[in-house]
Amino acid sequence: MHPQYKRVLLKLSGEAFLGKQSHGIDTSVCAHLAKQIREVVKLGVETALVVGGGNIFRGALRSKEFEMERTVADYMGMLATVLNGLALQNALEKQNIPTRVMTAIEMHQVAEPYIRRRAMRHLEKKRVVIFVAGTGNPYFTTDTAAALRSVEIGANVLLKGTKVEGVYSSDPVKNKTAKLFKRLKYIDMINKALKVMDSTAITLCLENELPIIVFNFMKDGNLKRSVCGKDIGTLIK
Repeated sequence: MHPQYKRVLLKLSGEAFLGKQSHGIDTSVCAHLAKQIREVVKLGVETALVVGGGNIFRGALRSKEFEMERTVADYMGMLATVLNGLALQNALEKQNIPTRVMTAIEMHQVAEPYIRRRAMRHLEKKRVVIFVAGTGNPYFTTDTAAALRSVEIGANVLLKGTKVEGVYSSDPVKNKTAKLFKRLKYIDMINKALKVMDSTAITLCLENELPIIVFNFMKDGNLKRSVCGKDIGTLIK
């Protein structure tokens, strides 16, 4: 298979790191994620990632549960993404994939500060770049961070890895008759209130004509298939 895209950004939610656990990081899942990413890197595709932190701390939810100030909760959620990024970096480097973690909140001892030109240089040198700490600002989701970083680094496509086959008309876990959409327009995501990505992220992709592919990342080879233009998941453009 030959890649259809030169540079991609993969968005992984914090839940992707859970495995069969209810909380925390499953190292066997990290190894599985690293194996799939390695397949794409071997094709010569410049690969970046944005990771969430919901497996450790979800800011928007916790602020309501604990009556915590939303800004504080969001910063805690951003720090959770750093843990996931470091775990994934470790798994990738065990696969001999050179990797850099870049953070929107400076912490020099564990990660590089995010600098756009430096990130692009890493990608040109075929290093995997993991963006953590979201945008560095509260009230913005990691989906929005993924859209923003994709545009900034000139990614050809934003890949949204999930645990289901793509975008459905409703939750396929709760509704067995939910319809899988193979093609959607950006505006459909907003009008149909499809909860795959937040409206800020969708609008940013719309304004910059950045295509999105939503697919099941847990199936072996699906990342490689999506990068090579195979008809899997849902294409939004």
